[in-house]
Amino acid sequence: MTPIRPQVYLGSRAPNFTAPSSQGPIEFYTYAANSWCLFFSHPAPFTPICTTELGALAALEPEFNARNCKLLGLSTSSPNDHTQWLQDIAHVTGYHVHFPLLSDQSRRVASTYGMIDLRHFDLQGRPIPIRAAYLVDPRREVRLVHAYPISTGRNTAELLRALDALQAADAFSHQLVTPVNWVPGDDAVVAPEVSEDTAARRFPNYRTLTPYLRLTPVDPDEL
Repeated sequence: MTPIRPQVYLGSRAPNFTAPSSQGPIEFYTYAANSWCLFFSHPAPFTPICTTELGALAALEPEFNARNCKLLGLSTSSPNDHTQWLQDIAHVTGYHVHFPLLSDQSRRVASTYGMIDLRHFDLQGRPIPIRAAYLVDPRREVRLVHAYPISTGRNTAELLRALDALQAADAFSHQLVTPVNWVPGDDAVVAPEVSEDTAARRFPNYRTLTPYLRLTPVDPDEL
C-alpha cells in the first residue's frame, strides 16, 4: 500500500497561493520574499483565545522582524471581519496588529496546509481552522510544524524560540544543534556526526559529557 503523505510537512516546499487579506490581496511567495515567514491559522475573529494570541504575536512582531521573519495569519472569515476585529485586539491587549490576516473563505489554502479541523464547524456547518503554525525559510522549505486544538492557546514565545534554534543550526551548517529549552546564550550541542578533530577546530571550548553528548558555548553574536 502506498503511504498517504500530507501536502505540507517538515522538509516540504510550502505551496504558493494568492488570497485576499486585511491588507489587500497577498501572494505568499511575493509577501515572504527573502524572509522567513511564520504562517499560522486561527479559528475565527471575535473569539477569546484568538484575540489573546493575535495580541501576543503583535507584541512579538518586532522580535520576529529582527530575525528576518514575517508574520502571516489566516482564518476563514471575511476581510471586513478581520478589519473590525483588529480594533478589539488593540483595545483588549494594547498591541496593534501590523501583519496581514488572510481571508480564506473557500478553505482552499487551509485545506492545502492541513489547517482544517473536521470536528468543529461554524454556524453554516463549514469546518473551521485549528491553531496551526508553520515556519517557512527563505527557500520556501517548511522547517517547523505546530498544531494546537481549538481549546488550547499556543505558546507564542516557543515559536520565537524555535526560530532562534533553527537559525542557530543553520548558522553553523548543522554542526551545532540545540538541546531542551535552549535559548540564545545557552550552550549548544555539537552534532554527533561531527568528528573530534572538526569539533576541536570549530568549537575549541566544547566539553564531553558522554561520547554522544558534547556541549559548547555559543556567542549569540555569531548567530
